[in-house]
Formats: sequence, C-alpha cells, structure tokens
Amino acid sequence: MNVEGFQADILAEPEALARVADAYGAGGLPSVDGRRVLLIGMGSSAYASHTAAALLRARGHDAHVELASTGTPQPAATDTLAVVVSASGGSEETGEAMARHSGVSTVVAVTNRDDSELARGSDVVVPVLAGPEEGGIACRSYACTLAVLLLAAGADGDAVRRAAESLAELIARRAEWLPPLAELAEGGAGVWASAPAERIGSALQSALMLREAPRIVADGCETGDWLHVDVYLTKRPGYRLLLMPGSRYDAGVMEWGAERGFDGVCVGREAAGATATIPIAGHDEHVVACLTETVVAELLAAELWRRHPI
Repeated sequence: MNVEGFQADILAEPEALARVADAYGAGGLPSVDGRRVLLIGMGSSAYASHTAAALLRARGHDAHVELASTGTPQPAATDTLAVVVSASGGSEETGEAMARHSGVSTVVAVTNRDDSELARGSDVVVPVLAGPEEGGIACRSYACTLAVLLLAAGADGDAVRRAAESLAELIARRAEWLPPLAELAEGGAGVWASAPAERIGSALQSALMLREAPRIVADGCETGDWLHVDVYLTKRPGYRLLLMPGSRYDAGVMEWGAERGFDGVCVGREAAGATATIPIAGHDEHVVACLTETVVAELLAAELWRRHPI
C-alpha cells in the first residue's frame, strides 16, 4: 500500500463511476425479479452489499447480506441468486461461499477481476470496471461495486452519472474543506462515522479507510443506533464524528453534541448544531449520497497518512 497511489485512486473515482453508468446504465445486469437475493462478501464488499440490499428490500425484493466467513450459512436453493462480491476475486472466504452455492443457486460474481478464480467459478460475471488500484486499498473499487449493485437493485443510470459529477466537484474543492478537517481529526482521540440504515455502508467504509490507511482509531455506526451504543464514547474528550445526514435521528445526535461538546462534521448537507458542514451537490438524492460521501473520509485518510507516515 502507498499513499500516492491511494490518492490517485480516489481522484479517479468520478471517471470510474461514469464508466459504470455508461456500461450498465441502460441495462445488461442480471435480473433479480422473483428470486431470493443473497449478497455475500467480506469487508468493503459486504459494506456495499448492505446498502444495495436495503434498496432491494425497499423495492419489494427478498434480499439478504451474509458475511462469507459465517459458520451458519444460508443454504443453497434453486430460487436463490447468490451474488458473491469481491473486488480482487481472490477472497478465500467468498470463494468457499461460492462453492456452497455452485450447482444449486445461480451464482453471480461481482468483481474487479474478471479473470479471477471467483469469476471462473460463477454462472455470471459482472465486472465492476474500477481498473487497477495502485494504492492497494479498496476505494475506487468500492464505489464501482456499489454503483453496479445499486443499478442491479433498480437505480437509474443517470443518477450514477449525477453522482460522478457531484464527486468531481467535491474533489475539486478539497483545498477548502480538507485541511481544517484534518486538523480537527489530528486533535481527536479517533474519528467515528454514522449514517442512516439505508446507507450504512457509507459509515462502515469511511471508518475502514481511516483504519486501513493512516491506522487511526475509527468505527462506523447507524445513526439511530448511535443513540444506543456510541453515545457513551462522547463522555471522553476528543470524540470526532463524521455525520452523514438523512436519518430522522440526526437531531438527537446533534443534541448530544451540544450537551457533551464533541465535534460533529456533517458530510453532504447541514444538520443543526454541527461544527462544520462539507456540502455535496445533490446529496438529498439517495444514489448520489451513497456514491459520494465516503470520499470525504478517503481523502481525510490519505491526508492523515501523508502527514503521519507509518
């Protein structure tokens, strides 16, 4: 892994999202109609799957997410579409999960390596078109994987294009918002992230980027659940929160911010009481929010890594 490559991978995300929209925006992805959809993966692949499964369920589909490493897997079935998700195509756990479904369920591999073992063992291969990640960290492949899954779940290709445009604009003005955000993070005990349940992948991926690149304390939480589990951390000084608004529980989190005096930075749109807001054009649109907001944590991770090499 290297910070220069990581930064370059992040900056190339808008172009990669546009490429996915061009390839799949008009169709061409496996149909999920009438099937039970089981999304299987590890790490960021599982995070993207959670966000996509929420959209599938909201549209009336029977959709579930399973960590490939589970010791109690859901059984293979002829009416199941087993979607195995792995950017590298080489995840041992995901390969084992694929083998459980092979020959019974219809297996779809969503991967950045269409020449991988995962791709060779599936019934259908869907390349995510992210290209090689020179930094060795799944950032651009996360965005492209999520875009492919959202399109398969019924999202519109034009929404992915709008996300690419919003992302390019956010990146272009990073000199305005990134230095103060990095200084705030440097003065804290860690960085936490929260997002609504329907975009939980954003919080989990944001925290992973901060753990994997600069290796700082970071974790992700669902915003409503934050009031039950993460609120306790705010008793200690140095709590820093990246809040991705859109939950009806945002106000409750910000009330605790006022009472406990911790710093909460809103990513995408403003919430009353936030220390600062990093606006993203079109963030009130679900697909745009899903595909743009994690870049704030990615660029923060690259900046902290550059300032404090490990």
